[in-house]
Amino acid sequence: MQNRHETDEIITRVAQAGDVAAMLACDAYAQTHPERGEAVRAAVGKGHCQVALRAGQVAGYALTHGDFFGYGFVSLVVVAPAHQRCGVGLRLLAAAADACQTGKLFTSTNRSNGAAQRLFAGAGFVRSGQIDHLDEGDPEFVYVKFLP
Repeated sequence: MQNRHETDEIITRVAQAGDVAAMLACDAYAQTHPERGEAVRAAVGKGHCQVALRAGQVAGYALTHGDFFGYGFVSLVVVAPAHQRCGVGLRLLAAAADACQTGKLFTSTNRSNGAAQRLFAGAGFVRSGQIDHLDEGDPEFVYVKFLP
């Protein structure tokens, strides 16, 4: 039997405007790329962002949209370094799947991003294809999850 503590609980919900500062604070890329903050604020404003809370802190977030060839798409998953490998990414992808209004949910990552590939496989996504020439020498792998 596993002991569970409140600090182990991961709660996901639709992100709110008041979450944005904490979301960006846990995202190292956002610290040096202001366009990330603009994208996050836009997604939150449209209700296209899931946030994960662990031990009362923002532990990560996922951006989604519904216009990938008529299907849902997870365009970004960010997990704060202190919360990585604790199930936060899996919970965010599950929340994105639950919120998806289509029969398929897609996402993608570069060939060089093994951590994202393992996360997607663990969340039930399968490889669907490849896009070349986005980042030269590092193709984009596309993944899909079939939803009930």
